[in-house]
Amino acid sequence: MIQRDEAALLRIYMGESDREDGHPLHEAVVLAARGAGLAGATVLRGALGFGRSSRLHSAKILRLSDDLPLVVEIVDRPDRIEGFLDRLTALVGERGLITLETVRVIKGAPV
Repeated sequence: MIQRDEAALLRIYMGESDREDGHPLHEAVVLAARGAGLAGATVLRGALGFGRSSRLHSAKILRLSDDLPLVVEIVDRPDRIEGFLDRLTALVGERGLITLETVRVIKGAPV
């Protein structure tokens, strides 16, 4: 039987060169999510993007960028995501954009 659960999708947009205590910020976010006991986190690397500065970041062969756009996605129960938001906003600060939306999870086991 297919289970349908309401969940929260947390997305954190940042650059590959963003750092926290000398380590990549995306790694710090994933480790913090794991430490908070969240269901999981995935880091997605973008091929092209721009942020607040409007500077393009591209993975084109002729222009190797060391600051490609990254998105960390975390899906879990809404209450668990809400409990993580204070830690996350303190960690990310002004270096990224954080979004939150309600999603339906369709899979064989509940969230």
